[in-house]
Amino acid sequence: MVVFYGRVRAAAERTIAELPLDAVGRPPWRKHAVSLRWVLVQLIEETARHAGRMDIVRGLIDGAAGDHRPG
Repeated sequence: MVVFYGRVRAAAERTIAELPLDAVGRPPWRKHAVSLRWVLVQLIEETARHAGRMDIVRGLIDGAAGDHRPG
């Protein structure tokens, strides 16, 4: 999974470097075109959501919450 994520990240970095934020395209699974800016906002939102879930799982495992470690 980590290798796949690395390939996706590299492809995203190339796209971000090559296109303006206002570039528009339509992914095959969407009915309407979206801008690169919209895609990046969605990516940030999904990454934050998954990172938050992993933080909850970690907390259930070791009892830590945020920056506070169990004493």
